[in-house]
Amino acid sequence: MKKFLLLFALVGLFSSCDKLDELTKFEMDFNQRVVIPSSSGIDLPFDVYTPETETNSSSEFEVNDTRKDLIEEIVLTKLSLFVNSPEGEDFSFLESIVVYMSAEDLPEIEIAWNNEVAATAGPLLELNTTSEDLKEYIKKDSYTLRLKTVTDEFLSSDYEIDVASTFFVDAKILGL
Repeated sequence: MKKFLLLFALVGLFSSCDKLDELTKFEMDFNQRVVIPSSSGIDLPFDVYTPETETNSSSEFEVNDTRKDLIEEIVLTKLSLFVNSPEGEDFSFLESIVVYMSAEDLPEIEIAWNNEVAATAGPLLELNTTSEDLKEYIKKDSYTLRLKTVTDEFLSSDYEIDVASTFFVDAKILGL
């Protein structure tokens, strides 16, 4: 009987630990806008930068019952691009794109890419993402994205591109 109670207690302890662990996992979403200028060179790489993006990480962590020092890992799970204008346009003008992230006192790191954008690409483009731990970048007050693009068409007008990123955060619950 004692073995049964001990086994029951252990199962309950581990299942409640799993439930508590799930409470420390959440997502952070960021949205930026960049402009790819008209008459960009064809088949020549050029860079486009997002404005500095405030992470508001301290308040985001607090809402999720954690703190910066308790973050175990932050991974980019999704990075999507959407053609905002010109209306009705798509990403068929792109040959390739690589997205880099930088933050104060940290080296620039490649976080997303599509090395062969399809000629049939629509107005929404999902990029491949890195599995690198980006916690040091998101824990900073702000970060910047650099989009290294290569076009395969002449652009007659500026393209406004919305950049939506989702980061998965895994943290400890107030030190547990």
